[in-house]
Amino acid sequence: MRILIVDDEKNIRESLKKYLALEDIDSETAASGEEALLLLAEKTFDAAVLDLRLEGMSGQELLEQIQDKGFPVPVIMISAHGRITDAVTALKCGARDYVAKPVDPAELVIKLRSLVDNRRRENVIEAETRRRAAGKPAESGLVGRSPAMQNLSGQIQKIAAADVTVLITGESGAGKEVAAREIHRLGPNSGEPFAAVNIGGIHESLMESELFGHEKGSFTGAVGRRQGLFELAGRGTIFLDEIGEMPMALQVKLLRVLQERKIRRLGGITDIPVNARIISATNREVETLVREGRFREDLYYRLNVFRLRLPPLRERREDIPLLAVFLLDKLCSRMGRSRRTLGDAAMEKLSAYDFPGNVRELENILERALIFCGGETIEPCDIDIHVIARREPAGIGMDAAGFGMDAAEIGMDAAAEAAAAPSSPALSPGVPPLPLEEVEKNAILAALDRSGGNRTKAAEELGITRKTIGNKLRTYGME
Repeated sequence: MRILIVDDEKNIRESLKKYLALEDIDSETAASGEEALLLLAEKTFDAAVLDLRLEGMSGQELLEQIQDKGFPVPVIMISAHGRITDAVTALKCGARDYVAKPVDPAELVIKLRSLVDNRRRENVIEAETRRRAAGKPAESGLVGRSPAMQNLSGQIQKIAAADVTVLITGESGAGKEVAAREIHRLGPNSGEPFAAVNIGGIHESLMESELFGHEKGSFTGAVGRRQGLFELAGRGTIFLDEIGEMPMALQVKLLRVLQERKIRRLGGITDIPVNARIISATNREVETLVREGRFREDLYYRLNVFRLRLPPLRERREDIPLLAVFLLDKLCSRMGRSRRTLGDAAMEKLSAYDFPGNVRELENILERALIFCGGETIEPCDIDIHVIARREPAGIGMDAAGFGMDAAEIGMDAAAEAAAAPSSPALSPGVPPLPLEEVEKNAILAALDRSGGNRTKAAEELGITRKTIGNKLRTYGME
């Protein structure tokens, strides 16, 4: 998320920015409505938080300007106690929510996450509705001609026609959501919505509302009735990714949905029939979770009517060239680049790699290659592959910020590699090697450089969290 904070009080702007950073949310600030409009014209934001009582252009006037100029950003208003009527007026004029001063930052984060999730979901459903209205068929995302993919394709065709509950298993990045969408595309209700949710990416306090919806006033911030994904999916498909992360209390409610085909909104008193096909997915061993008492056995059997295993990319290497071309064309289109091709040597380099991150890792590698490629053909020097050795730590361990990787495991920083080389001055007599903290710092900065400053991509490359990168940069005084 990227949030715009607009408030003429500097301490409020800075304190909210710092709190959002701790919650792994990027934000920029503006001290006036005029400054906010300039930022909105230059950058894209997922949401904006506006103080109603701004000096000069008021928050209400800024909201009207945002709507008049067509900036696609949902707005949360900040209102002082005693000015709630102004906030209600703002809601009528298009604001999506409001918080009262003094602002509870935890409440604001909950509202922001819910608002952005809702907006993204609305965009997906709107796009799907436009596609259906235009009579355009959904495209298949399954790419590959290997025996493993041919077998998978045959299984999907049978599953799609049977309209059964499906559990998809496979490693991270193998394409479990792609397979779920293919089942939906080939099914009898492909014209209905496909609603996807990542269980591991939703705060536990919001999960029930996300799935089942809520009634007005059912909890703090519930300013109106909201449909959950089960309702929005209609007779289509609901995809529950990372099902192994679902809390026990919610597992009981999901089991009831599977048994009775009914839901009840949070705070509601009536049952609502649901008809969506349920597809769940996990990269974990659900049987192990059941044995450990962390996943209900009865729910497991309800979800596991048909099991579909997605093969990792290393088990279908012959698909890598075809998949690489497909992904590269998609990336060129998305990034507004002219079409690039992969040279034979670059393709051989890709085909020889094991891809522990599977298709997602291949796409990330190609995106980096596209950024740094100097010509029309991607060469081996543009293919930046970083192997992270997974092994038990030997005497170095984790630091307080949870970096959890030693210098050898990072395996991606030129300075660290130079320090380890036999000819390196860093290991010459009388010259000490780089301390671990310096290797760590160099690795993070190098990853940020390769990602163009994108902390999320740098964190994925290093195998750490985005929040850890922020903490480290603050430690270095380089944020």
